[in-house]
Amino acid sequence: MAGHIDWDSLRIFLACSRTGSLRAAADQLCVNHATVRRSIGALEERLGTRLFDRSVGGLVLTQPGETLQVHAEEMEQHTADIERKLAGIDSSPSGSVRVSIPTSLAHSFLAPILAGFTQAHPDIEVEVIATNQISNLGRYEADVSIRVAFEVEDDVVGRRAVRYVDCAYAAPAYLDQHPDLTVGDGTGAHWIGWTKNKSWIKASPFPNASQRHYLPEVFMQMEAAAQGLGMVQVPCFLADGDTRLVRIPGVKPTPNRSIWILLHGDLRRTARVRAFVDHTAKYIDDNRSLFTT
Repeated sequence: MAGHIDWDSLRIFLACSRTGSLRAAADQLCVNHATVRRSIGALEERLGTRLFDRSVGGLVLTQPGETLQVHAEEMEQHTADIERKLAGIDSSPSGSVRVSIPTSLAHSFLAPILAGFTQAHPDIEVEVIATNQISNLGRYEADVSIRVAFEVEDDVVGRRAVRYVDCAYAAPAYLDQHPDLTVGDGTGAHWIGWTKNKSWIKASPFPNASQRHYLPEVFMQMEAAAQGLGMVQVPCFLADGDTRLVRIPGVKPTPNRSIWILLHGDLRRTARVRAFVDHTAKYIDDNRSLFTT
């Protein structure tokens, strides 16, 4: 083996192994396809071995590639540990905070939090990562993760901020079109679906309603309901703010998942991260009735 292996080459190698494609790796790393191809070629030449089998289906690790992946992931973890520990030294509330948040919370839920936080901490910049994927805090993919879940099992610190309720909503005109809509029936009405599995309807307030469409994102569902396409079962703290929707009479709010505010233990004493976590938790505490009634 001639020369040394730099971390940037290993970072590109890991992206290729995880995505199974040079182009997908390039998109993930925000570089061009040729850069990824040259880097993998140079790495294979430096190591004197082939790391991937290439086919029309994508990239598949060879045995040497599998061995390198183990060591590359160890280096990735060490690099993340160093970055976290250095970030943890910070004691001044300035700089940037990367916040991972589900797309459903990245609109009306987050905006008032950001408004108040910006006023209180004008020197801290928030970078929002809106994704439905769980950000790996151990790999330093985000500083703070706001997550919606029943339970959190990964190795992070944080708190369950609030358990929210959801309810059934529709446009007033849709309810006028279905004057016989009663809890426990729902014949002739339509649910706007969020999953292709329709078994949830039997346990819903209107088990005899049919599913119309499949819209996997909550604001898509709310928008469709506002246009009179049917009923939706969505979090009350999101739907109550939409004046085009009303709670369907007779349906009681139901406890659902919880909102969690999470961070890696190495960052708990970092001033800018602590400031955002504390501000977000306080906002939820001060507005708890929005989430629970």
